Amino acid sequence: MKKLLIIGSIIVVLFAAIIVLTNVSNKSKLANAKDLYGDKELKQETIDQLDDKNYQNIMLPDELEKKIKAGEDVNAYFFSPICMHCKAFTPVLMPIADELGVDIAQLNLYEYDDLGSKYNIEATPTFIRFEGGKEVNRFVGALPEEDLRAFLKTEVLKK
Repeated sequence: MKKLLIIGSIIVVLFAAIIVLTNVSNKSKLANAKDLYGDKELKQETIDQLDDKNYQNIMLPDELEKKIKAGEDVNAYFFSPICMHCKAFTPVLMPIADELGVDIAQLNLYEYDDLGSKYNIEATPTFIRFEGGKEVNRFVGALPEEDLRAFLKTEVLKK
């Protein structure tokens, strides 16, 4: 009986330690979150992504709406931190965009799920190009690197 009590106590202590460590990790990550997400209370999957260099160009939905209404050109990349296709594609997309000088606004559908219906997004990742306040092109899913480069050069950079 004593062994069972000791083992049970050790398990409880381990779980408590895991909770404390997770909270400490989240607090350090959330220190930079205000720059990306404002005061929004974030879900754990988004918190886990906060220090990923490929997800640092986050745009809030109202900012996107303002740019579209103002007729600015916007490259909007809709993703979800729980989407395995996004996790695989974003590390391909963002370095190529940086290399070509293409600014891409990232919008987190997991945190702002109403964007899906507003912009007719049925799957992630989805890339939409807006020009003059209107959608002019989009692709859904992960493109092969060669096709992605071609899309960015012809549809975004107009080369």
